[in-house]
Amino acid sequence: MTPERMLERAREVFDIELEGLRRTRDALGESFTKAVELMLACIRSEGIIVVTGVGKNLAVAEKMSAIFASTGTRSIVLNPVQAMHGDLGMVAPRDVLVALSFSGESEEILRLIPAIRRHGLKVIGITGRADSSLAESSDIHIEIPCGKEACPFGMAPTNSTTATMAMGDALAMVMLDALRFDVSSYAMNHPAGAIGRALVLKATDIMRSGERLAKIPPTTTVMEALLAMTAAKAGSAVVADPQDRLLGIFTDGDFRRMMAARAGAAPHLHDELLASPVSEHMTKSPLFVRDTVFAAEMLKVFEKRRIDDLPVCDAQGRVVGLVDINDLPKMKVL
Repeated sequence: MTPERMLERAREVFDIELEGLRRTRDALGESFTKAVELMLACIRSEGIIVVTGVGKNLAVAEKMSAIFASTGTRSIVLNPVQAMHGDLGMVAPRDVLVALSFSGESEEILRLIPAIRRHGLKVIGITGRADSSLAESSDIHIEIPCGKEACPFGMAPTNSTTATMAMGDALAMVMLDALRFDVSSYAMNHPAGAIGRALVLKATDIMRSGERLAKIPPTTTVMEALLAMTAAKAGSAVVADPQDRLLGIFTDGDFRRMMAARAGAAPHLHDELLASPVSEHMTKSPLFVRDTVFAAEMLKVFEKRRIDDLPVCDAQGRVVGLVDINDLPKMKVL
C-alpha cells in the first residue's frame, strides 16, 4: 500500500463516520427528548443512570457513564455478564438503564432486560435498528441510523460506536443544561489535575504581586523599567498612575523590537532610547482581567490573544498583580 493510498483510505473512514454523525443528528426527535425527560426524573428522584453494553459497546458505555458523572448526571456502568452474577444489587427501582447494542440483538443485553424489569427500572435502548429485540423491549428507543461501518467487512464497530458516543455526549450536554450544572459544580467533580486547578484557582492565587510585580509610573525611563523588571524577575512591567489605575504594559519583547528597529544606529541614539519615558513605548490600555477570574478563563485569554502577560485589576480598576503565562505550568494548570 502506497502512502497516497494510506491517506486516501484514512480519509474514506473519516468521510463515512462524518456522514454517520450527520445522519444520526438529523434523525434526532421525540425519542431523544423523552429519554432526557426520563433521565431528569431519575436524577431528581436521587436515582442514577446505569449504562450497559457488550464488547466494544461496553467501552462506549464506560465513556458515556463517565461523561454523565462528570457533568452532573450520576451514573455507573453495569457489565451485563457480571450483573447476572450479583452486580444487579447495585441498582434500584428509581434508576434508569441505558442499554447499548447496535444490532439490538446482543444476547447478554437481552438476558439482562427481564432481570432489570424485575428490579423496577425503566429502559432506554440505543440501537441501530428500530425493529430489533432491544428496541421493542425498551420503554424508549433511540435509533442510531448511521449507515455502514468503515470496516470493509462490515464487522468491526467503527461508524456505529462513533455515532453512539456522540449520542451519549448529546444526552450528557442536554442534561448538563437542564440541571443547570455550572463551572463551580464541574470543579467540585474534578478536584485533581490541571482541569480541577484551572477551575478552582483564581487570578489572586496565581498572580505576581509585591516584590514580584514590576509596577512603574509612566515617567519611568526605559532603563529604569528594565531594572524594575530585572529586580522582579519578570518579563514585563505594568504602568500605573498614582492611584494605581492601569495605563499600559511594557514587555521585554517590546524592548527587543525597539532595539531591532534601531540596529546599526549610532550609540547616542541607543542612549536616548534608554532615557526616554516608558509611556512612549508601552502598550496603552492593555487587556486585563479581574482579580476574581478563574484560571480557566485566563487560559482562554492567553490562547485567543496570544499574549504572555496579563495584568490583574480589582473592581476599581487598580492594578493588584500580573499573571505571567510561564507561571501557569508551575501552578499545574497548563
